[in-house]
Amino acid sequence: MLQKNKLNGLSANTVQKPVIEVIDICKTYFMSGGLSQSVLKNINFKIFTGEFVAIMGPSGSGKSTLMNILGCLDRPTSGDYLLSGDNVAKKDDTALARVRGQNIGFVFQNFNLLMKRTIADNVSLPLIYQNVSEAERRERALKMLEKVGLTGYADRLPSQISGGMQQRVAIARALINNPSIIFADEPTGNLDSHTSDEIMNLFTLLNKQGITVVLVTHEEDVADYADRMIKITDGRVSYDGLRKSYQAGAELAYQEQVKQKTFVEREAK
Repeated sequence: MLQKNKLNGLSANTVQKPVIEVIDICKTYFMSGGLSQSVLKNINFKIFTGEFVAIMGPSGSGKSTLMNILGCLDRPTSGDYLLSGDNVAKKDDTALARVRGQNIGFVFQNFNLLMKRTIADNVSLPLIYQNVSEAERRERALKMLEKVGLTGYADRLPSQISGGMQQRVAIARALINNPSIIFADEPTGNLDSHTSDEIMNLFTLLNKQGITVVLVTHEEDVADYADRMIKITDGRVSYDGLRKSYQAGAELAYQEQVKQKTFVEREAK
């Protein structure tokens, strides 16, 4: 695929391999009594290095299930998931944990911070599982806190800072292993509009620095920060393209509805 190189700011087109490729992904939950529920149905798409992608869909559409699979927190029932060329769809839990630790940063809606540990401890937590020394963990945590605008907060507890700051801590934790991809699941869901804008501007900055960002959201104004949108409806991809193109199509559809309504009202008179 020909794509503008966003990593180094060059305007020349370069051929890139997808960092994410999902092929005929299906997810079915099997229940007692022989019942089953199909949540994802033959999902196919590619995401390239440096893209900023919003995954949208109504409640129950399957977007969160898809995010869990992309983030290696779950496995598909069938299909292939290539992450940087490595098929992770059939890996066991231990192997998936290793992939998460090496390649992925995850940001959750509820922050998922340890409330009795300092902010620096929270940020450096992923490094413990890689046997990094305490001194190096501290040093790298301080650098990440500086990167997200939280210099001087390292020794505070999460309860001593605002919700927006807690989400910045979660982002710093996601960055601590220098991941190539950040997955964010409703990252502004618990924040006010002003703080949401601050967090999304931070994601935009990280994306401009070369990190691939994939976020799940149901908020239109949050999705506007992304360049590309993948919409999931009833477990299938119903739209995959530029966010602006989707908005333009939605606006045209709305205008057509207004015209039809006006025509009907005139005829009724």
